[in-house]
Amino acid sequence: MPSFDIASEVDKVELKNALEQANKEITNRFDFKGSDARIEQKEFELTVYADDDFKLGQVKDVLLNKMAKRGVDVRLLDEKTREKMGGDKVKQIITVKNGIETDLAKRIVKAIKEAKLKVQASIQGETVRVTGTKRDDLQEAIALCRKQIDDVPLQFNNFRD
Repeated sequence: MPSFDIASEVDKVELKNALEQANKEITNRFDFKGSDARIEQKEFELTVYADDDFKLGQVKDVLLNKMAKRGVDVRLLDEKTREKMGGDKVKQIITVKNGIETDLAKRIVKAIKEAKLKVQASIQGETVRVTGTKRDDLQEAIALCRKQIDDVPLQFNNFRD
């Protein structure tokens, strides 16, 4: 039976490259000379450090720009609250969403069932597996998901015939 998986994943290599480019630009920029502005990564958690709120915004702008150029979707970022570290220094933790959350997975399954397509959708961990008897039905399901779900980027992979 033909099937495919719906996932929402970030390319780790491109994310790391975007961070390295952002850090390189921050160290070379004149307005950041002598400041402690930087971005650190631990798996899917980014920590942005800066001297004040304005520079924190500047660092995040550089990061978002580099991520967009590397093809990393910025809709995957979830910003937490800013924290004061000492003096004027601030930091902000940004988590990178990886995988489809259960609420979104349920919404995808519900949308596919309401469209009355001849396919079955099931939640399998952080992905949604869609199976059907015809390839055309699966392509209709992909088109439906692209049209209705636009708050997170979706990848359609593992297509089997």
